[in-house]
Amino acid sequence: MPSRHANPLRRRTLPLLLLAGDTLCVLGGMLIGYALRYHTAFGSTFVDVLNPRLIDYLPLLALGTIFLLAAFVHLNLYDERLLLRRYLAFSIIFKGTTFWFVAYLGVSLVLKFDPPISRLFVVFAWIGVFALLYIWRNLFYSIVSSPSLREKIQQRTAILGWNAEVQALVNEIMPLQAHPLKLIGTVALPASVHSQPPFTRILPELGGFSELAELFERERIDVLIAARLDLPTRDIARLVELCERHYVDLKVVPSMFQVFFAGLRLQTYGRVPVLGVEELAIEKLLNRVSKRCVDVVGALIGLVLFAPVVAILAILIKRESPRGSVFFPQSRIGSNHRPFTLYKLRSMAPDAPAIDHLQQSTGRNDPRLLGIGRFMRRWNLDEVPQFWNVLKGEMSLVGPRPERPAHVERLTGEIPHYLPRHLVKPGMTGWAQINGFRGDSSIVQRIQYDIYYIENWSPWLDAQILTLTLIRWRNSSAY
Repeated sequence: MPSRHANPLRRRTLPLLLLAGDTLCVLGGMLIGYALRYHTAFGSTFVDVLNPRLIDYLPLLALGTIFLLAAFVHLNLYDERLLLRRYLAFSIIFKGTTFWFVAYLGVSLVLKFDPPISRLFVVFAWIGVFALLYIWRNLFYSIVSSPSLREKIQQRTAILGWNAEVQALVNEIMPLQAHPLKLIGTVALPASVHSQPPFTRILPELGGFSELAELFERERIDVLIAARLDLPTRDIARLVELCERHYVDLKVVPSMFQVFFAGLRLQTYGRVPVLGVEELAIEKLLNRVSKRCVDVVGALIGLVLFAPVVAILAILIKRESPRGSVFFPQSRIGSNHRPFTLYKLRSMAPDAPAIDHLQQSTGRNDPRLLGIGRFMRRWNLDEVPQFWNVLKGEMSLVGPRPERPAHVERLTGEIPHYLPRHLVKPGMTGWAQINGFRGDSSIVQRIQYDIYYIENWSPWLDAQILTLTLIRWRNSSAY
């Protein structure tokens, strides 16, 4: 529902400015690609295409520009809610440009253009487009994030009621000054509703439910977030009517669905609407097949590339600890709660597993650790044999890290929503790990990141995790 207070700056001017700037950047990036391909010493060494004139290449540049901008529009890059979401917008730009890169190459192979599209030009153009968009977008966000302009495009938001889910939402938004929502206060529930649980007040109370009409006008509220809707039917009807009359966007925190609420969809059975969780993207057949193909290719590459490293580490392990095997097999719980044997390079003394079940992770001064074991754990080299688990189909390159059976049983009773992480294959790396939750870190926060990964899975998220894993290869929390 559009807000009455939504100004043209937020809804039209800035999105159109972004579109215009992106258009210039895309066209400029393609011109850079053309210049690098046909007017530099490096590009001229390739003779797969005769050097065309720029005037002859302009239709191809225009076609590529239109195609990429259409991809951006399809991905909702110009949604007003992204005006202050720098990194989310960059994620969409990366998806769009990468899709454009693959599609443009594919089109050039299938269709015959005159002049033909040089594949090297497409590579240069992709680099040029992404570089210019990165510079332009950073300049834009540095301007709109300034206090004077930020206030004009944020949506003034009030909270109706309070619960743990709203507390978590507020904790997420409050530290971010440049957030699309500006939290201004809370509204008390009707007197007929049971009192809300005690909480640490971090927002001022604006008034009560009976004063909503006045509050909407006085506080210029754009968005009202309801913590709960277990209100009397008369109060719900009144709430909806007031929001419609004052053009306030009404949102509800789905406290009933504490897991996978991103997959909530409204369906109809006959004429009756039913709200429920649809099939997750990561569980769809085509996505499972594509993810498995990536796993097989990645595992084969990993096994080949790291074979010399494993051989050297095996020699060092045997030199420091002759007794015991080089490899350390351990039972873990995989997808659908099936146990499997996980393989690692042994980083501890041979008798270490005797007390391994007593602790969740290895402590800083654990005497069982080998000297070479500390080094391997610091750089995650002890995990390399798990490429074999990936190749066998027991694990994936990306997914929640697998736990030991005893810990799974214990954590199931201690942590709410722990078991849904076993809906997918465990991974060598994951969303939690690249965000610092590994080793002796908060298991609760680790589970939250695992759940986020499962319900927000996409090939792009996997690519992002794998890229960040390579960048953050060193494990600063391991001992």
